[in-house]
Amino acid sequence: MTVLEQIAREQWGRLLAALIRALGDFDLAEECLQEAFAEAVAAWSVSAPRNPLGWLYGTARHKAIDRVRRRARLEQKLAEQPPAESAVPFENEEGVPDERLRLIFTCCHPALSPEAHVALTLRTLCGLSTEEVAHAFLVPPTTMAQRLVRAKSKIREAAIPYAVPEPNELPERLQSVMSVVYLVFNEGYAAAHDDTSIRRGLCAEAIRLARLLRALLQPSPELDALLALMLLHDSRRDARQDRNGDVVLLEDQDRSTWDRAQIAEGIALVEGALRRAPPSSWSLEAAIAAVHAEAPTASQTDWPQIVKLYELLRHEHPSPVVALNHAVAVSMVDGAAAGLARLDPLVRDLDGYHLFHAARAELLRQLGRRDDAARAYRRAEGLARHEPERRFLQRRLKELSVHEDRS
Repeated sequence: MTVLEQIAREQWGRLLAALIRALGDFDLAEECLQEAFAEAVAAWSVSAPRNPLGWLYGTARHKAIDRVRRRARLEQKLAEQPPAESAVPFENEEGVPDERLRLIFTCCHPALSPEAHVALTLRTLCGLSTEEVAHAFLVPPTTMAQRLVRAKSKIREAAIPYAVPEPNELPERLQSVMSVVYLVFNEGYAAAHDDTSIRRGLCAEAIRLARLLRALLQPSPELDALLALMLLHDSRRDARQDRNGDVVLLEDQDRSTWDRAQIAEGIALVEGALRRAPPSSWSLEAAIAAVHAEAPTASQTDWPQIVKLYELLRHEHPSPVVALNHAVAVSMVDGAAAGLARLDPLVRDLDGYHLFHAARAELLRQLGRRDDAARAYRRAEGLARHEPERRFLQRRLKELSVHEDRS
């Protein structure tokens, strides 16, 4: 990966946020940053500048000023800019301020729809193309482009401030921001992209955003729990796929490859969160992930504790997906029949969710109902979005047919 490609993957959001702060215009900032990257392809052909972030930021900003000047509105634009701050909270030695927290609170403003929150965050902070964001939402690129245009127009027309909310507004707004950060993490963790570096980049970006939120805001058990949850899940990243990119189930993963430093940090964070506040959905999910991470082997997993945690989570945050995970945990304690009895009533809510059918197929297979299991695996395969998941389900189907042939 070249220096420019690495910056595009890791620093796009920071550069764009700084430009939006300076220019007050989403579209102008994005267009000029794209032009700066295009110019860098030729300008950096021999070697990158000593300060590549500063070069890109300065080039994009000068292009924007030139464009505004050509429109004969330079004075107006400059007048609209916020006064220079004496200290920028996250400015570093490269002279490019880190304005991503302002950007994420703007993207998650309550005047915008929840879909716009995630789409804008993926497009601006994470640097995904419109096509990649559309893929994440399972809509055509033209549809997503229109959504993004409408969201940016709403920000402009409603004069949504490019700022971190006042303290009295933070509790309500922070929940939305935390949800978006976790959705960004899941977009990487769920393998929505074939490019492993993009997937890992999204997970790393979400973890970094959570760390920035914790650095900027007052200590919060929920923020600690969110960071813990992502660290614990991300600690298994090297074990979740084999060298061919195929899915490796949790019980089959090589636990020696798990990131023990991340696990230790995650466990400490969730334990602290549970000591300081009543259980929340974030801390309960992190506690479940911690139980998995603490088990030396799959067979030593404390499934009864996981069942109890899911029962608390169902009370705190009832949803069909939580009920699905609870049913799977019950099957690990009380057997496949008990799990299936809890799973089947969820079909009305989860019939379009491939993991529901995959879980059901696994329990049916354990019960020896191979024909029913095969139908459930086929249904899951038809709904799965990602090729590694489809290959895994196809292997399960093949294993069923081989077993039948031997019978």
